[in-house]
Amino acid sequence: MSAAVAPQPFGTGELAPAVVSVLSPRVRRVIAPNPTLMTGPGTGSYLVGDPSGELAVVDPGPDLPGHLDRLAEVGAGRIRWIVVTHTHLDHSPGVPGLVARTGAATVGFRADEDWTPDVLAGDGWTLRLEGQTVATTLRALHTPGHASNHLCWLVEEENLLFSGDHIMDGSTVVIAPPDGDMAAYLAQLERLRGLGLSAIAPGHGRLITDPDARIDAYLKHRRDRETQLVGALAELTAGGATATVEELVARCYTETPEALRPVARYSVWAHLRKLAGEGRVAADDPDEVATAWRLTA
Repeated sequence: MSAAVAPQPFGTGELAPAVVSVLSPRVRRVIAPNPTLMTGPGTGSYLVGDPSGELAVVDPGPDLPGHLDRLAEVGAGRIRWIVVTHTHLDHSPGVPGLVARTGAATVGFRADEDWTPDVLAGDGWTLRLEGQTVATTLRALHTPGHASNHLCWLVEEENLLFSGDHIMDGSTVVIAPPDGDMAAYLAQLERLRGLGLSAIAPGHGRLITDPDARIDAYLKHRRDRETQLVGALAELTAGGATATVEELVARCYTETPEALRPVARYSVWAHLRKLAGEGRVAADDPDEVATAWRLTA
């Protein structure tokens, strides 16, 4: 449990590219111009710290020169650090370009084939940013599930969490095996629920000012979906048959648009892998999305 902090005057701001939204005394947001079905209005890049002191950028987003120019402009020569939540294409490719513009040091969970951070940050690693008015402490929380190298970043003075893609506004999160892990994801949601957060600044969407309720809704959605999948698997495999991910998607996602079916397939597969780890279902090859599944009891 985090230490209690005073209530903060959080704002929500505008979700439009290049617009600077002041979310708290320590946090400003600039949206990247990469809106899609999966990214919503675009990736949120955050400038963290006293605007008159040292700054860190959380997730520079994709390699879009105009967006990186805007971050450097807003940082006004004060950006000393670039930290990433994870290395998916809409969050980290802008790192080299922002380094070139600012000379900032980089922080991430581990080296990737396309990028090696200057500093490797494990769970609990902290970054102190000094300012003329307020100081800021960023603490890394290793939150695997959406990605095995995923970090959330906590502003300790405000109990505000930069959630990357672990929690988003307006949608649930894609868990895509094998790197995505549903059991780890749910465990980390439970962990975050215990922090007593004041707000969540997601990688996509508006500031979340009811964090406990939002996490509870995420947990309920996943549990309800798991119950539905177990029921559907029982029906499809009655008499000793087996069922595939495709068959379960067709049974459980009847109202899902066709464009989102690939995402649904990943979610079903991730749930089944979790259930297999608990010994509740089995398959010849759980690491293969096309394998056939059955209940074990």
